[in-house]
Amino acid sequence: MILVTGGARSGKSLFAENKAKDKGEKVLYIATSIPFDDEMKLRVELHKKRRPKSWDTFEGFKNIENVIYENKGKYDCMLFDCITIYITNLIFEYAKNPENMSREDFIDTENKIINDFKNIVKSVKDTDTEIIFVTNEVGMGIVPENKLSRNFRDIAGKINQIAVLESDEVYMTVCGIPMKIK
Repeated sequence: MILVTGGARSGKSLFAENKAKDKGEKVLYIATSIPFDDEMKLRVELHKKRRPKSWDTFEGFKNIENVIYENKGKYDCMLFDCITIYITNLIFEYAKNPENMSREDFIDTENKIINDFKNIVKSVKDTDTEIIFVTNEVGMGIVPENKLSRNFRDIAGKINQIAVLESDEVYMTVCGIPMKIK
């Protein structure tokens, strides 16, 4: 497992894509984004245009462990872009009131997301699949103003810590420059 982290627009995805290209021609790109507006649709299109034609794409955020199990041995590498969008989607999937979660709802939502991510990590280890995860570093800014953003940051921080512990290599990108930190 390789984890690539950094701030927004820091070059994480491009670096991860280049790492995946180094692994071979057969890559499964796991795209967790659900484009809901024109800006997001444009971002997705730009990402798609950068990818080699030989790569396959899975678009979704549910049951990713099954996608990994079902594709065991079919790819030189899988690229999961990105954990933070995956978390956002799951918050809106699991929380009863995402905009104003009660403490109990936050704990339940967080536990479900942690369990889902641990299942992904288990599938990677069980299938001996090489995977590159991309995630945003969310802990270096100011404390978010609203509750939903704070809840997101807290869950993302925990998931990123799990990802770092399980990863063999970790890179942080700053201004397009990757630095190996593990």
